Amino acid sequence: MENESNSHHLVLGKLTDFLTGIILPDTLDERYRQKIAKSLVIDCRFEKKKIKNNMSLEVIAGIKKAVIKIDFLVNVNEKTIVLIKFAPGSIVTRRLSTLALSRIIKPYQIPIVVITNGEDAEILEGDTGKVISTGLKNFPDKKSVEKNISSFSFKPINEAMFDKASRIAYACEIDGACSCDSDICVIQ
Repeated sequence: MENESNSHHLVLGKLTDFLTGIILPDTLDERYRQKIAKSLVIDCRFEKKKIKNNMSLEVIAGIKKAVIKIDFLVNVNEKTIVLIKFAPGSIVTRRLSTLALSRIIKPYQIPIVVITNGEDAEILEGDTGKVISTGLKNFPDKKSVEKNISSFSFKPINEAMFDKASRIAYACEIDGACSCDSDICVIQ
């Protein structure tokens, strides 16, 4: 077991990833991610194959580079519609960085951005950053996404916006990360 005194890294055994079938370390954080994955498929009715999980994203701020993990991207009609970022603790403090991530992972603004700690969630409108809903029960579902897809702008991200978003993401996700966070890889 890794660091049994720190619940952030407490390994309880192994579990099978709901989306991919891959065997993963059974941690408290991973249990929340699995709960989210199951909700996306069972409650929200998205097909497993339309959900990408544990995606690597290179974040650049000037000469600094790092790779972080994005928990979930949900695709509908060949476009990423939803980005979901899980992190333990306060979700309100992660609004800015998660919105920034939604502006650098694709060449367009992802329309729906979700921040969750596994117990609560904030659902943001990607274009404005406004909170449009709260709570795990209010995750966007396939039916509502398909109904509203024509209203999503998929606004292209220009170079200036990309640079600003990258710097915000780097500052919040890498510079502000816990030193024991194993989901971040700083590239020298």
